[in-house]
Amino acid sequence: MTFYQELQLSSTASKELIKKTTDPKEKRRHILIYNVKVYLVVAFCFALVTLFSTVFGSGNSVAGVVVLLALLVLRQADFGIKTTHGLLCIAGIFGILIVGPRLTNTLAPVPAFFMNLVFIMLLMILGCHNVVMSNHSTFVLGYLLLQGYDVIGKEYILRIASLLIGMIICMAVFYKNQKNRPYRRTFLDLFREFNLRSARNWWYVRLTVIVSTALLIMSLLGLPRAMWAGIACMSVCLPFSSDLVARAKLRGPYNILGSLIFVVLYLVLPKSMYPYIGIIGGIGVGYSAGYAWQTVFNTFGALSIASNLFGMTGAVILRIGANVFASVYTVVMDKLLNKIFENSTELSPEYNS
Repeated sequence: MTFYQELQLSSTASKELIKKTTDPKEKRRHILIYNVKVYLVVAFCFALVTLFSTVFGSGNSVAGVVVLLALLVLRQADFGIKTTHGLLCIAGIFGILIVGPRLTNTLAPVPAFFMNLVFIMLLMILGCHNVVMSNHSTFVLGYLLLQGYDVIGKEYILRIASLLIGMIICMAVFYKNQKNRPYRRTFLDLFREFNLRSARNWWYVRLTVIVSTALLIMSLLGLPRAMWAGIACMSVCLPFSSDLVARAKLRGPYNILGSLIFVVLYLVLPKSMYPYIGIIGGIGVGYSAGYAWQTVFNTFGALSIASNLFGMTGAVILRIGANVFASVYTVVMDKLLNKIFENSTELSPEYNS
């Protein structure tokens, strides 16, 4: 592989390549490239989010995060349909990201719940037909982030502009990289092929219901950062229920571990270093090939922001509580929904995607 090709490898693939290489010189080369990749990605992320914050205001730095996540996915992933039709999916997804979070934040919890059902289901249909790409972890995450870091007035107008510009960039990158990909399905097939008895579509329903009800519960209880529970539910609710429990067992404990490490950093580092705790977490995620340690380091950025609002203790308690609740809730709801489905239809989903 060339230097550039090796930069495209995932953390897992890079670590596997380093592990398998026996020649000391080649191993050092692979280690160097892996380190360069981690810091290049962190630098690119920091630069893009800073640019969005500078141009569109600090309240819209989250829009930069959402565009960045979409860009990193769309440069490699596809929607399982004709490439030009995939552009329609991107337009639909960004349209939902522009309208959905703002609209739901203007509504009472119950009406917002029903709108969340509609918007999240549409994101799943538009973005997740190719299940192996795990696009939901980008698009639903983006929806929840924008909902959690809402803006109004002029800032919202700037948010619309930032997401529209991001959409155009994502479309250009997606088309350039995917234009020669063979296809068998079109945009309308995403809807024509919808069938509750397929594992894919039943997963759409389960994830949509679980995330939306978790947001509703957090809202009815008057708890802040409802998005944390929604994100945790989304992360745990994998396409196949057999994989879900194992993911839940990682989500709660490793969030606790990440929160405890954050507390140590918060107490040890001077206040001037607090803004960089999120960057430390980003570097840690770059070096993490597995879900568990990615979960640990992902807590840093969230807690560094929340600590400014709730204090360090309040933020940590809220973070741990939301994630433990969401992990358990997802497992229970998944079993309940599957049971209701089987009893009401006397049919089990056909797990054949």
